[in-house]
Amino acid sequence: MRRPEITIYTDGACSPNPGQGGWGAVLLHGEVIVRELSGQAAETTNNRMELTAALRALQSLNEPHRVTLVTDSNYLKNGVTTWMHNWKRRGWQTAAREPVKNRDLWEGLDQEIQRHQVKWQWVRGHAFDQWNERADRLAVAARKQMGTAEHSGRDARSRPQPSECEERICIFLGITFSPATGRASWAAVLRYKAHTRVLGGRLSGSSANAVHLAAAIQALRVLKKNIPVTLCTTSGYLRDGLTRWLAGWQRRNWLTSSGDPVSNRHLWQELAALQQEYGIAVVVARRKNGYCHLQEAKELAREYARKQEIMTNP
Repeated sequence: MRRPEITIYTDGACSPNPGQGGWGAVLLHGEVIVRELSGQAAETTNNRMELTAALRALQSLNEPHRVTLVTDSNYLKNGVTTWMHNWKRRGWQTAAREPVKNRDLWEGLDQEIQRHQVKWQWVRGHAFDQWNERADRLAVAARKQMGTAEHSGRDARSRPQPSECEERICIFLGITFSPATGRASWAAVLRYKAHTRVLGGRLSGSSANAVHLAAAIQALRVLKKNIPVTLCTTSGYLRDGLTRWLAGWQRRNWLTSSGDPVSNRHLWQELAALQQEYGIAVVVARRKNGYCHLQEAKELAREYARKQEIMTNP
């Protein structure tokens, strides 16, 4: 008997990461919505929400299907199609002999893959794909149902609160850089109120610091309204330059306090002009207190890097 066919779009959201999370899934027959699913968790990660969305969607099917599952998570797609076989062979350990993270969800997905015939498809997030955008809205709405209370403590106070992206443009930056070749890529997720835009591409740079600055400039250049901006980045160099060092450099005619020329001067000069225009705030996010959009930007930057590698070595 031929299995019924269905297309599923899934997405996860978490802010901060780890923190409050939500997931969403849209099940389609052709272009007709069969079902929409969503849920939330009080303390989770973006990756767990991505896996949960796919798992719950597959579990919701009451009989085996031929499924096209579309996700914007390379972690989910690569985990299922590339990494899972070796994890199972090693008893759910990584190549470094460490326990696989989120094993419970991966095992659940493994069971569903045995039940269904699944084709996994990656799509770039926030690239105006109708159903990917719908899954994202479901995930974000589910996350917001958890309430607006944030984690207490010093780390929580240093993060942009969810309401901040209602009043400011929040730009989440991700980069890659190869010191051996000087090749680099960047991506940015821009959020303002209910609007999201994704940017990115290839760069060349002399250092990772220079690439962080160039990525910030590229993202800021596209802004058309004079609205205050918060840059979310992993670069302490970018934050300290804009918030602590820039004024002194300018007073000393672009010399450091020791009298040396400022590194990446031309980039800092352009950022100084943009700082005057937008009043930029900078937040450094780390792995333990990051954002799902920051992780998204990093994944997109890696995707640009892979495309660059393919073009260079066809």
